[in-house]
Amino acid sequence: MTAAEHSNLVLAFARLLYVNGQATEQTVAAAEQLGRTLGLRAKVMPRYGELQLQSEDENGRVISQVAADPTGVDMDRVASAARVMEELGAGRLAPDAAAQAIAAISRAPPVPAWLFTLAAAAGAVALALIFGVEHSVPAALIFVSAAAGAILRRGVARVSANVFLQPFCAALVAGVIGGLAVRYQLSSSLRLVAVCPCMVLVPGPHVLNGALDLINGRIHLGAARLTYAGLVIAAISTGLLLGLALLGVTLPVDEAGRIVPFWQDVIAAGVAVAAYSVFFSTPLNMLPWPVAVGMLSHALRWGAITVLGFGAAIGTLLACLIVGVILTPVARRRHMPFAAIGFASVVSMMPGILLFRMASGLMQIAGGAQTSLELISATIADGTSALISILAMSLGLITPKLVIDDLSERSTKVKS
Repeated sequence: MTAAEHSNLVLAFARLLYVNGQATEQTVAAAEQLGRTLGLRAKVMPRYGELQLQSEDENGRVISQVAADPTGVDMDRVASAARVMEELGAGRLAPDAAAQAIAAISRAPPVPAWLFTLAAAAGAVALALIFGVEHSVPAALIFVSAAAGAILRRGVARVSANVFLQPFCAALVAGVIGGLAVRYQLSSSLRLVAVCPCMVLVPGPHVLNGALDLINGRIHLGAARLTYAGLVIAAISTGLLLGLALLGVTLPVDEAGRIVPFWQDVIAAGVAVAAYSVFFSTPLNMLPWPVAVGMLSHALRWGAITVLGFGAAIGTLLACLIVGVILTPVARRRHMPFAAIGFASVVSMMPGILLFRMASGLMQIAGGAQTSLELISATIADGTSALISILAMSLGLITPKLVIDDLSERSTKVKS
């Protein structure tokens, strides 16, 4: 292979990691390591929407770039690409064969539609159990709503590349079904029939990757990732509130949640983690890790809040610290995107309901018909609580990762 072909291989490998959820620092480090293996002095420069590669060998410098939108998450593709590079580095695979393997991995299909649909439905019901659903009829409606949303998302993906249209349509369906449930008195004041199918749409890995980029000084990229995640949440909120409004229903902003038994909380958390792991195409041999760690973290959070009397934010922070400590070495060893496996393990702690209630409160305030001091204060409280919880989750997951990554890099430098 020529220097240009080697550069194209490095760029294709970096793009595969980048668009499928791998953290930016790991993507850059892995691609530059591959460049050294191929005899190139390579530098990868990631931007939102593209990757640029500057490489140089004894024959001269090559600069190339490729479009790359980091909007997907597929852990199986990332792990498969890492295995190909290990084979290449060990000399068991030729560069041209590696290039063909990377191209094949990038075209690998996502999880089957039936499994994606089942995971969405099961994950939504599991979240409903965590938030206190009490009857089988609302649970069945949540199952049907989330399944319908998943089928619609796959259908929309075949006709449109717009990344915001899929969550909007799924949330619209959830809002309509939730509104019907309220009309026929099949949903409690918590409106779980409406909000739980929308919870499975929240783009948590992009929030974590954005926070990692900001902490590592990649300000523009981190801000772009967080902006993308925020726009997806806005699309979900718009679809949900529009669906409810079509039936003349609103989302209460001041409703207190319910405390569920310990066993129900932990088991439901395990189901939710498994569902999200399916969304992210987690290899089967890797699935027990996020499920076990997710159940452990939820048990710790339940104990911190219910037994020790800590607030929700402190309980979430402690639980996420444990997840970060356990899963960072696992993600490094198995070449898994940390943001995906970490978020899957703590998905049930994501304050999606608070975000949706805040959006509903803002809409009611903008309408002006029933604006009151209680409505304004409840809306602010929901938004503040959601922001604090997201910060607690991000700090809890990211801090152990940064420390462990730094120690690993120092150990590698000492050995070399």
